[in-house]
Amino acid sequence: MVKVSGRTRDPGHLRAHLDYVARHGELGLEDHDGAVLDGRAPLRELAEDWSALALADRRRRATTPLSHSLVLSMPGGAAPLAVRDAARAFAAEVFADRFDYVLVLHSDTTHPHVHLVVRSLGHRGERLAPKKADLEAWRQVFAQALRDRGIEAEATPRRARGVTRKAERTPLRRIRERHEAGLGRPPQVWRGAYQAAARAAFGGENQPVPWEDRLAARQRQVRGLYLAQANLLQRSAGPRDRELGAQVETFVRGLPPPDTQRLALARELRAASRALHQDRGDARKDRSRQR
Repeated sequence: MVKVSGRTRDPGHLRAHLDYVARHGELGLEDHDGAVLDGRAPLRELAEDWSALALADRRRRATTPLSHSLVLSMPGGAAPLAVRDAARAFAAEVFADRFDYVLVLHSDTTHPHVHLVVRSLGHRGERLAPKKADLEAWRQVFAQALRDRGIEAEATPRRARGVTRKAERTPLRRIRERHEAGLGRPPQVWRGAYQAAARAAFGGENQPVPWEDRLAARQRQVRGLYLAQANLLQRSAGPRDRELGAQVETFVRGLPPPDTQRLALARELRAASRALHQDRGDARKDRSRQR
């Protein structure tokens, strides 16, 4: 996975983000030259340098990012140091001689991942503004870097794997986790999502909305293309082709049905409601026996 997890737009935000990915100075950040920045003081200096260069640019607007934050990760089981080395090679190929960057490995979770912070203003005045096609190309580069280090990886788009729900954005996840720890209010967008899910679960609004219809149509198209290729392979004279065709068909038949956050949350709410009614029913039965 290669994703843009956020952008910083002012010096304070940049300092806070560098401090966050460095675990408040506990982890050293490696820069584009391979030098390691240990402690908070070098990070403050880096943030000041990047900010000064960006703010001196007369073309810059208030909303122009100072930096882009990327996360590069693999599923659990991948060797953390191999993931770090692959991320280092990825950054050198994509950004070297164009943009300054720092990276750091986080290996204390089930999914080893690397945070890559890239200065948005390039060496020759260009600005980093990744598009969807750039992300697809970056995933290919990172997957190849992983394979070069013995990690099986393919840069398949989410929709090609039958995954229709987008991952939760990192800033929203942090706000939600703070709320769940009792340290703040839930994100506004999360409250809105639950309200929409409640209307779907209990208010009769359980029909697909237009964007869900479009999502389902795209999935039908993707799966139809897979099955068409599987059919061609299975009609081949070569046994290996026929075996591959059967594997492709099995893969498609095993894909999960299209899903969305709204419908998934609605299922959670209905399940919670059933559990609550069951608990109340059990409590009434217990009281009746006691009487």
